[in-house]
Amino acid sequence: MLGLIQWLPDRRVNQSLSDAGIVFPSFNVLGEKLQSCSAEPLTGWFRDGCCNTDRSDRGLHTVCCLVTDEFLEFARQQGNDLITPAPEFNFPGLKAGDRWCVCAQTWQDATEAGVACPIVLEATHEETLQIVSLETLEQHTD
Repeated sequence: MLGLIQWLPDRRVNQSLSDAGIVFPSFNVLGEKLQSCSAEPLTGWFRDGCCNTDRSDRGLHTVCCLVTDEFLEFARQQGNDLITPAPEFNFPGLKAGDRWCVCAQTWQDATEAGVACPIVLEATHEETLQIVSLETLEQHTD
């Protein structure tokens, strides 16, 4: 197995290996090891505290945000209510100041609407760069 890992052409998870339960480290937009976004409230597509992603994450929940009231209201207007608690999903609801992994496109849309919240580059997954430029992300760092 070690030989297989050494020849992988890039850092992205090889999906067939991932499907087999073999997981490689995730990287952030800076090319470094992905850092935790939040354990309280527990965030992430996998609810592991990190903005990790895989093929099943169609929303690409990869941007670690420090949410603001303006951003939360924008997301609600777009049909994504992050404010209202949903106990059936163990979701406490968010308030300004919480860190949360949000969809890259939602964050990009918020940027274009002038309500983007600050982000944490070290905890923002590299897959975000499919949608948002590093330059734009750097303009909104926490």
